[in-house]
Amino acid sequence: MSIYKSIEEAISKATGNLFRIVDRSPIGGGCINQAEKLEGSRDAFFLKTNRASFLPQFDNEIASLRELAETQAIRVPTPIASGTSDGKSYLVLEYIPQSRPGKRSWEILGQQLANLHRFSSPRFGWNRNNAIGATPQINTPRDNWINFYQEHRLTFQIDLAAHKGFRLANSKALLESIPLFFADYEPEASLLHGDLWSGNVSFDHHEDPFLFDPCCYYGDRETDIAFTEFFGGFDPRFYKSYNEAYPLNSGYEQRRILYNLYHCLNHYNLFGSPYDRQASAMVSDLLTAI
Repeated sequence: MSIYKSIEEAISKATGNLFRIVDRSPIGGGCINQAEKLEGSRDAFFLKTNRASFLPQFDNEIASLRELAETQAIRVPTPIASGTSDGKSYLVLEYIPQSRPGKRSWEILGQQLANLHRFSSPRFGWNRNNAIGATPQINTPRDNWINFYQEHRLTFQIDLAAHKGFRLANSKALLESIPLFFADYEPEASLLHGDLWSGNVSFDHHEDPFLFDPCCYYGDRETDIAFTEFFGGFDPRFYKSYNEAYPLNSGYEQRRILYNLYHCLNHYNLFGSPYDRQASAMVSDLLTAI
């Protein structure tokens, strides 16, 4: 059975309505999965495919989407089906037509993200591991955020980079100094999108925001905000709206570098240079700031 015939059957079973593919069109923008829009006579769906062994990552994405959806704080695509067929894995999601943001779209996004971040957990981490891009992300719960971030975020990426041939200078000194960045700040374990860059944000035909491609866990909300600044692309009205709804704490400017070091190292581990040089400069800036 072809993968598309399997997907038609999976969609029909999940929705309770017979679905047959009338047209398929590729969707660009991703570097890990193949993406397509599947159109039927009445409905359309978003399809991702990858090698068969990738199915656990698709199931992790479903879990993250459901975790976000349960809050009703911000829209995310509804998962429809996942599975394997013809040597490939697939994930079917609700297809949300996109539009350009309107006058208040970025303000709404800031408010909704602040609402999302108010959902919390007693511990940092999550009930399952997932992946940031194609890199494993360990979410074993911890009571202490500093220990969690040291071990499951920075140390993990630093060790992975060393295995690939890049030894981050002064990494030991930085890891030992992390508590200094939290002298007057005790983060709550907020529900995070986990991979919040502009490529994972869009706006529907009502000009309302929605998020996709999450890798959720519970951690310091500043990590989400920091990554929005790593590549840029977020309107200033987003930050103003977020801070009005849920003000950031003092010291964020230094912690932003600390949190984006994780993403910078992950990009080195995925794509190589020049992220190694950028990571080295970030470590120097952090140690200078102490």
